[in-house]
Amino acid sequence: MDENPVHQEMVITPGEQPRSDDSNPVDCNKCRRCLFVLFAFSLFATTLGLSIYSHLQKDSQSKSAAPPCLSPACLKASEHFSVATDPFSHPCDYFLFACGAGGSSTNKGRKRVMGSPNKDSGELDKKRQVRTGGLVRMRREADVQGKSDGRLNTFPDRQTALLKAIKEILESPEEGVSMSAAEQKAKKFFKTCMDAESPEIVGSEPFLTLLQQLGGWAVSGEWNQKDFNTTLTLLMSQYSTFPFFSVYVGPDSGEGEIASNQHYIQIDEPHFQFPIDWNSKTNKSKASTPYLRPFYSSCGQYLALLGVLSNNTTQHCGLYVSLSTTLAVATSPLHYRLSQKLLYHRITIQELQTVAPAIDWLACLQAMFHPLPISQSDIVLVHNLPYIIHMSQTISQWQVKHEIMGAIPLHTYMIFSLLQTLVPALDSRFFQTMRNYSIATGDTQEEMPRWWRCVQQTERGFDALLSHAIRERHAQKEAEELIHDVYSSLKKKLIGLSWRDNKSDFILNKIKSLNPRLSTKTNNLNHTELNHLYAEVVLKEEDFFSNYLQMLVLERKSRCRLLSHGTRAEGLSITPSISGNDIIIPVGMFVLPFFHSSYPRALNYGTLGSLMAKDLLHLLLPDIHTQAKNPESESMCVLSHYLNVTKYPGQAGTFSLPPSKQQEVWVQYSALQVALDAYEMSFTRHPTDSSLSGLSDIHLFLSSFTKVTCDADPYREFMPFEPSFLVTVLCSDSGLCPKPLTCLNKSQSSSHEMCQSRTLH
Repeated sequence: MDENPVHQEMVITPGEQPRSDDSNPVDCNKCRRCLFVLFAFSLFATTLGLSIYSHLQKDSQSKSAAPPCLSPACLKASEHFSVATDPFSHPCDYFLFACGAGGSSTNKGRKRVMGSPNKDSGELDKKRQVRTGGLVRMRREADVQGKSDGRLNTFPDRQTALLKAIKEILESPEEGVSMSAAEQKAKKFFKTCMDAESPEIVGSEPFLTLLQQLGGWAVSGEWNQKDFNTTLTLLMSQYSTFPFFSVYVGPDSGEGEIASNQHYIQIDEPHFQFPIDWNSKTNKSKASTPYLRPFYSSCGQYLALLGVLSNNTTQHCGLYVSLSTTLAVATSPLHYRLSQKLLYHRITIQELQTVAPAIDWLACLQAMFHPLPISQSDIVLVHNLPYIIHMSQTISQWQVKHEIMGAIPLHTYMIFSLLQTLVPALDSRFFQTMRNYSIATGDTQEEMPRWWRCVQQTERGFDALLSHAIRERHAQKEAEELIHDVYSSLKKKLIGLSWRDNKSDFILNKIKSLNPRLSTKTNNLNHTELNHLYAEVVLKEEDFFSNYLQMLVLERKSRCRLLSHGTRAEGLSITPSISGNDIIIPVGMFVLPFFHSSYPRALNYGTLGSLMAKDLLHLLLPDIHTQAKNPESESMCVLSHYLNVTKYPGQAGTFSLPPSKQQEVWVQYSALQVALDAYEMSFTRHPTDSSLSGLSDIHLFLSSFTKVTCDADPYREFMPFEPSFLVTVLCSDSGLCPKPLTCLNKSQSSSHEMCQSRTLH
């Protein structure tokens, strides 16, 4: 039994129709000699004609063929392309192409397309991304080096590509006087981070020395019992450590504040080390019981590494776990806080002091953002005020509850928070303890390679410098042109939508008013200004712990710049964002292998152009299926095409997709159309394009779209079928693609209905 649900049949041309073998035996002998002469003459004429035609064709092609791109970037990119990613190398079964299947056509994994007629699986809804303030936060974890060894010549995901680009900058040979002082410091920081031996030699000594500088710790020795708020202020301002609540800077992305340019201090729940269970019936949280024992054990292991005697472990770790779980009960998941409008609660510092008096809010925030003026009348944004109130009450209770221990439990809680911050700078025993606990809590994610972690740590402190370097090396004028073309095409697409209500004018005016631009906030800094920015940084050879503390200070200064000027190193991101009336397209998107100024435009627009279009559609219209009719009608049209070439021809009406999947199908197909229209638009400036791996123009564009969708599209997992099938739908208009689709299902209709016109002009 054929496992392939598609019964393929090659289209037979009229000249290939079977002929009857019955012939007249009397006339046969008489005609044989004449036929031979005629055949010989015809063969000669045909051969001569084909020779002339072939010569003319070759001559014509030599004049019009796209020249091959032979730059180093193109030669490297050509390794990613093969016949497997060419939609027209196997048109009969391309619609069943399975990403990651080595290019072979298969229906493996396609069972998720449709469960049963009219049955909503809801898989996409379970995996839907968390959106806050219009920003899409992808849950998909990035691949790491070595993770995809079994998949040769695959594109990395975008985060990996950006980190590799930064790694290349940090590892580039030193160029003496031509390299700025700031760049030298960044490279030195990265080099000391990559040195795995030095931390092993010093062990826990750097952390214990730091504790003494902070006034000691009763658990490991003497303690001068500094005031609670004094210690908290010091940890927050100098060591980016937030034991009881987190503090960061950002715009007010609450309802009605999308276009705000102003940045605010924002206060949120802290990160707890253990999983937290949420009871949707009681709307209460509690620490997940099965993981408390491993959490308690990890506490004892840390104390042992710090030289604390085992007879002190039980008491200190018991109180640490107790305080942690007490604080956690007031936390709540994002979806609940959204429903209860707990996000972006505006409150003055003075009002916050009244409702949560255990924290000296003004002193803490003044120290964090020194030398900026912070006053009691300043507004801050709180994302879970009930937790903040509960946290303040808990601290007050613990300050008087444990009379024998005094303030030791609260101080120990803060010291453990500091330890978690500094684990990356300590010897491998601390990191392994943290890793073992993560595994015990069910974390199956592979351990990141050391270079990955070191690039991220370098980025935290030297974000402005690295954003500047990425811009210089990767994002040229070609990047600006691609942004312009994609957004212009996207606006044309949205103008043609059929809206459900009178909100269309508001949405369209909003989109028209937005100005997409490449992130430039830090790009105007020259080398002299960057050197001044990092002038106070003093790094040491073979002392990563000391250098790591310097990085934490740089991180604090970065928050201050963001609060005072709204200046962020936007380049070190991989997705667009909205800032005021601007759509910020980060330069971090324009790195190899997704983009290069020397690439054929078909490759740039087919890869990054299509990804950018998807990002923008998700960013601007996260709930388009509730606002317009097109997602439903166009997605069902695409579904009809799919069913028509699989085992359900003519049954599209018996299947349905949940609204979330309808939206994703529409976004994917619209992004393909938008990117293609943008590519066509680019020919108004540049009438020619180069080729890659023998592919050019629309052929290379569609192959690039297929490749990047299979390897690096974070939205692919939310599709009911492989997005590569969208090429088949697009090519149902045979005038568009370089070759017609010449295979038909035995029961398939040969209708070439387009789900939407191929051009947006």
